[in-house]
Amino acid sequence: MIIDGNNLILGRLASYSAKQALLGKKVDIVNCEKIVVSGKRKSILNDIKAAFARGEYLKGPFPSRRADRYVRRTVRGMLPYNQYKGKSAFKRVMCYRGIPDKFKDQKFQTIEEFNIQKTKSLSFITVGQIEKFLGGRWKNLAMLLEEEKEQ
Repeated sequence: MIIDGNNLILGRLASYSAKQALLGKKVDIVNCEKIVVSGKRKSILNDIKAAFARGEYLKGPFPSRRADRYVRRTVRGMLPYNQYKGKSAFKRVMCYRGIPDKFKDQKFQTIEEFNIQKTKSLSFITVGQIEKFLGGRWKNLAMLLEEEKEQ
């Protein structure tokens, strides 16, 4: 199962993909930087900033700055990770920035009920904007090639 994360709400997508992984299906989520977190921008960024301020300098916790790992960690929060079934389900979930070459010719599934346009919420922020706020500098090879072509 390949899910296109474009304009989908993060929490709903994470709970759905966690449930599918627990049922034994392999779940791949593409376009993680376009997934949406609903709520006021300032509030969301303050919560994330507080999560980074937690702990000690050398001991952690060390939250990820990359969009794909941020989404995967959210899915992990929906799983019983300390049990065997949760750990094996987490191995079946993979997240990607953009669309990798191995998925270019395959059909993506999108879940219309999770689309931000279907809700009444007007305030949201994308995971890509969160990544930029955190200082994530990772770019996949396809994005680098696109930038070279534009120049």
